This record gives sequence, C-alpha cells and structure tokens, in this order.
Amino acid sequence: MRGYVGPEGAQIHYRASGTAGPVVALFHESPQASNVFEPALPALGRSLRAFAFDTPGYGLSDPPAAPLEIPDYARLLLCAIDALGIEEFAVAGQHTGASLALEVARLAGPGRVTHAILSGLLLDRAEREELGASWAPDKRVDAEGGHLRDLWARYLVLWERPPDLVNLAVTNIASVFERYNWAYNAAFRHDPTGALRTVPCPVLLLTAERDMLARWDERALSIRPDAKAVRLTGTTGQLPWRVPEEFASVLSSFIAEHPGGAP
Repeated sequence: MRGYVGPEGAQIHYRASGTAGPVVALFHESPQASNVFEPALPALGRSLRAFAFDTPGYGLSDPPAAPLEIPDYARLLLCAIDALGIEEFAVAGQHTGASLALEVARLAGPGRVTHAILSGLLLDRAEREELGASWAPDKRVDAEGGHLRDLWARYLVLWERPPDLVNLAVTNIASVFERYNWAYNAAFRHDPTGALRTVPCPVLLLTAERDMLARWDERALSIRPDAKAVRLTGTTGQLPWRVPEEFASVLSSFIAEHPGGAP
C-alpha cells in the first residue's frame, strides 16, 4: 500500500505493509527514497505494521522551500506519523535515516518510541566535516548527460552492483538532482551522539559487514553500552534490498524480544 499524509504542498509519501502487530517507521539513507525498503516490506508485514517514509524533498514527498536541518526533517516525519494516527512505534533507519530515526525518537518524547534499529551512524565529527566539504557538492544537469554517467560510475563502486540496484540509486538521485545534497549536508552538520546516549528504548545496531560506516559501531557501543549489535556478513549496505528476508527477521525478532520497549 502507498499513500500521502500532510497538507497540500507539504505531503509526505509512504509505503506500508502489514495489518497487525507493532508499528515500525522506516527512514532511508540520503539521497535515496523509500523504495529501497520495498523488497523487505512484505516480510516485515507478516508480524509488524511497517511504514517506509520518503524524506521531504526525496522520492515522492514534497520538497521544503529551502534546505533543512535534521531536526526539521524529523519534525515533518513525526507529523506524518501523527497524521496516520500512530501512537507507539519503533524507528529504523540507515545512514542519514539512522540520524532521522534518533531525532524522531527524541522529538516524540518518552513512551512513544519503543525500539531504535540503526544502521551506519556517522559519529565522528572530523569525518562529518570532511564529508560535508567534499562528498556532495552542488551540481548542475549536464546537457550531454555527463551527470548521469558520473552517478552510475560512483554507485557502481559504492554499492558494489547489481545493476538493478545501481539503477535504482541513480534514478532516485536524478529525480531530485537539484536538491540531492540537502539531507546529505544536514546529516554532516548533525551530531547524533546525544540522542543515541539518551533515547529511552532498546537499541539495535544492525549493520552490513562492508557498510562504509560499519567501523563506527564500536564507537556507538561505547556511547550506548546496553545496545545490541548484529553484523550481517558477506554483504554491504542497503540491507532491505539485498537481504530483505534476513533484514526483516532480525528487525522483527528484536522488536519481539523487547515487547513494549522493555529493556
């Protein structure tokens, strides 16, 4: 199922699966869209009510008038969750989506967010500053299509194939090219350390072996020593697309192990 919530001009698009069970809100990495979760939604829907949201300005969600910061994006996403009538929910996010998940949990306040499942938190200030200066510069559409060739070459390396997934990445970015770096740069400016330390629910660090940010899980565990860590071997990021059944199983089991968010 797919739908929109929010007023005209600020609607947020979501994908959903499942009719019963706990709710999990899913947040994608930048500069992608909720379709990276699509392969895992049927498996998640067997035991959960799963909602995968497009960050404002990405996928099919309406763009804000100007670049936002992570708390601003999170506030809009929480408004979408509220508009769906959801009271208690788990949050799960990848890379930028992990920062969004923590910020949504912080804004929601005690008692609403039952679990936090995080993949690839960027916890080093120096690396954030370096990436902010170089990773996602403003770009123009090339009349000869060079920007598309550059995107294909980059994601062929970053995402290690297969071509279908690389094509998904490139088309997601091409569709929002004029603002592809807005949420990227917001994430590089944002420090998720405080929210990770204080979020009042069980935390799972679910990371692929070759995820480019996997090395920061050790730092995350030092900040949040009660967190559980699961490392999926033999794969890189984009777990909901690459290993949807395994991703759904680990996420669903973690939520079931801590009913009601009990630590």
